[in-house]
Amino acid sequence: MNKIKQSLSRRLKIIEGQVRGLQEMLNNDAYCIDIITQTSAVKQALSGIEDALMENHLKTCAVDQIKKGKGVKAQMEILKVYRLKRK
Repeated sequence: MNKIKQSLSRRLKIIEGQVRGLQEMLNNDAYCIDIITQTSAVKQALSGIEDALMENHLKTCAVDQIKKGKGVKAQMEILKVYRLKRK
């Protein structure tokens, strides 16, 4: 998990920089389409982080819950995330 955590932390710092750049673009009256293009990039980057977290959760936490007889809990968590991603 430590390696994944480091990777995700690095990616979040990149996204943080992108968001700061968006603020600067807005303050400098950048072309609207350029701003929208960058907001789309941020959304895709965040979606990638969600996907990586979910993959790791399924490989580790969910499997552990199932092994410990908490399959219903694992199922409910997976369904919750699935519903959130569909919004």
